[in-house]
Amino acid sequence: MSATLRERLIALIEPLTARLSYELVDVECGTGHGSALVRLYIDRPGGIGIEDCERVSREVSALLDVEDPIATTYTLEVSSPGFDRVLRTRAHFERFAGERVFVELLEPRAGRRRYTGTLVAVADEGIELAVDGERVQMRFDELAKARLTG
Repeated sequence: MSATLRERLIALIEPLTARLSYELVDVECGTGHGSALVRLYIDRPGGIGIEDCERVSREVSALLDVEDPIATTYTLEVSSPGFDRVLRTRAHFERFAGERVFVELLEPRAGRRRYTGTLVAVADEGIELAVDGERVQMRFDELAKARLTG
């Protein structure tokens, strides 16, 4: 599945999950033998239980049935973000300032694409990590992916 489909799914699903009082942490899309997998990661203060996943699954399934954004058959999974949760939005980064994160850049910088360090600052343009005793600034548009790490 393409990045544009992922972005379209986020745009469709995020307002619904917000109305249900959940945060849409991330959407993963994958394809297999003639079908697709759409995995949603949701969160809220106090954590996520099986009932939360079931509720969001029912509501999102109904929305996707109406909007029909996926051209093939698919399986929908809803889960909590887990220990190594994805950081996708500025708000995610702000919430976890001071934590250790793993970041992968879209393009290598000085031959390096992956960084693990402490998230020390978040600004409108991007983030700053403390990596191996040095400060490294990264713009949001440079990030391929980011997640919490131990």
